[in-house]
Parts: sequence; structure tokens; C-alpha cells
Amino acid sequence: MRRLSLNLSLILFFLAEGGLNVAADDTRMGQSDVMVPTGRIECSLQRSPLERSDPSSTSAIPHVEKFVAREHFKEDVSSATDVKMSWLGATFMRRFMATVEEDGGFASFQTYALSRLSSDKEIILQLGQGHESKLVDVWCLLRRQASGDAGALQTNSTPNIFFVRDTAGEVGVVDVVWGGVGWEIGASPVGDKRRWLPGTRAFSR
Repeated sequence: MRRLSLNLSLILFFLAEGGLNVAADDTRMGQSDVMVPTGRIECSLQRSPLERSDPSSTSAIPHVEKFVAREHFKEDVSSATDVKMSWLGATFMRRFMATVEEDGGFASFQTYALSRLSSDKEIILQLGQGHESKLVDVWCLLRRQASGDAGALQTNSTPNIFFVRDTAGEVGVVDVVWGGVGWEIGASPVGDKRRWLPGTRAFSR
């Protein structure tokens, strides 16, 4: 009778352990399912050879050898500005305004849509090694949608986020939101308590 009870106990133990393992697997699967790919976008600040040979062409973005952040990121919503920006956050200005980068010439991004409430670290874990962008990449995409036009960046008040190294060499989150009259550019440290809402668009190279 005691052996029967012991056997039943062992059976119940293994069944319970199996259930726990299944639950753990489900949790791991849920943790990896932070976002889904939504497409690839290419952007360049350089003119094509055909456009360079045509001085009357205004469709391309003027090429720059060095990208100096303070020359491009300015609060200005006038029709004369390159990109309408209605707000620059204090953290963005402190961490990124002194940035000077080489113009890589061409960038190809994979875009993702967050499928659930997610932290910076969860997003970076799924993006992998290519999670970092440059500030010139952010500018390139903004330049293509200077007045909130349709494009790779969302313009429905939902954030677009990039992981960019600041002037101290630390990776921060740059978030870009269309505010109705201009772009709003913010920044925050990676690992901040902030959680990004489902539908947020993340960019990686």
C-alpha cells in the first residue's frame, strides 16, 4: 500500500514538473515575442549620379560629408526649415546636440512593430547586434517626411524609436513623434523605467 502511494506520488510529481516546464517554455516564448517585423526601408543623404549631373534636380536630399547635429536639429516649424520640429527634449539636447558623425551615405533599416508593452532591454535583446542606429540615420528619415508626410516614420502620435550612441559613447533611446505641427524629438537612458506601448515602431540596421 505504501509502495502504491509512493508510486502515485512520483507520478503526480513528474506530471506537475512537466506542467511547470511547459509553463516556463510558454513564458520564454512570450518574452521573445516582443515585436514583429513590418518591412525594410532604405535612406541616403547622397544624390544619385543622375541627380548630381542635373543641377536643376531638387528631389534629392543635399549630400553632407559630416553630420553636425546642432545644424540640423532645431525647433522651427516654418515653411523655410528643412524639417519641421516643434519640440526638442532637454535630455536629447544634453546628450545628442554636440554629436558630429561621418555621413555613412546609405542606410538600410529593418522596421518592427511592438506587439506588447516592452522595455528597452527587451527590445534590444530581440533586435540583436544590429540594434544601433546613428543620429544621421534619424535625420535622413525625418528629412524624407519633413512636414509629417507619409513614410517609414509613423505620424499617428505613436512613437518611432532608435537606439543611438550619444557624445559620451553611451547608447540612449531617441524617440520621434509627429506632434501635428512638427516633429517632437525626445531621448531617455536605456533601462529607464519607461515601457513602450504596443504599436511603437522600432528601427535597426
